[in-house]
Amino acid sequence: MTISKDYQQIYYERVRKQLRINQEHLESLDYPGSRVTFPVDCKELPKPDSDLKVFFFDIDNCLYRRSTRIHDLMQVSIHDYFKTELNLDDEAAHNLRRTYYRDYGLAIRGLVMFHDINAIEYNKMVDDALPLQDILRPDLALRKVLQDLRASGKIDKLWLFTNAYKNHGLRCVRLLGIADLFDGITYCDYAQEDNLICKPDPNAFEKAKMESGLGQYSNAWFVDDSGNNIQQGIALGMGKCIHLVEDVVDEILGANPKGSAVISDITDLPKAFPELF
Repeated sequence: MTISKDYQQIYYERVRKQLRINQEHLESLDYPGSRVTFPVDCKELPKPDSDLKVFFFDIDNCLYRRSTRIHDLMQVSIHDYFKTELNLDDEAAHNLRRTYYRDYGLAIRGLVMFHDINAIEYNKMVDDALPLQDILRPDLALRKVLQDLRASGKIDKLWLFTNAYKNHGLRCVRLLGIADLFDGITYCDYAQEDNLICKPDPNAFEKAKMESGLGQYSNAWFVDDSGNNIQQGIALGMGKCIHLVEDVVDEILGANPKGSAVISDITDLPKAFPELF
């Protein structure tokens, strides 16, 4: 199948327009928690601290509910990109996207490996172009939970741990009004096309460990909506791994692993683990 030039032009114009809207909205944010207060890219890794306790938070479908359907919106955006950039029909684009997601954890890994796609450009056309501001709003209940967790003194650092590129991850927490409550972020660095590391690769966990300063996995708490990622956390010896399952387990992301705690909403943390609050 060959995509027509008219189809491509309409696609690119639509994406460019949405990117302008998104950037203007992001620059206008001025409510509490809408600004990032931690260094995003540390030039020097902290010295590992064997006593440090770190709580790692996944972002997508974890800090906001899966029922917002942002994941579905993202899949449409990825599908449109596959279809347009690779000249595929709908069925072929759907099948290839699912294959790369299943086999590599991220569709972009397959695109870089087999189609010479620029990962940063892909991120701009897919994640950065999502109209997240139409869906995400400041979440005061979540903000209160995170504030209470910080205030308890039981955890030393709250750390974002995402398979997304930093642009998307930071935009999510800014829109949710919680960006100021974290100490750092470990993300999939799309600029490193030859070495895209993402969960559940153990190297991604090691990267998060080093960037946060965590000395030993047994002092880590980790919440994620992916059973595969939770399974890896358990295998590495993380102290407490929490599988967030809003409704039913997404089998593509892996079944609920033995040894994990289960919650249905991120604001359930105080009820599930009162010892931290």
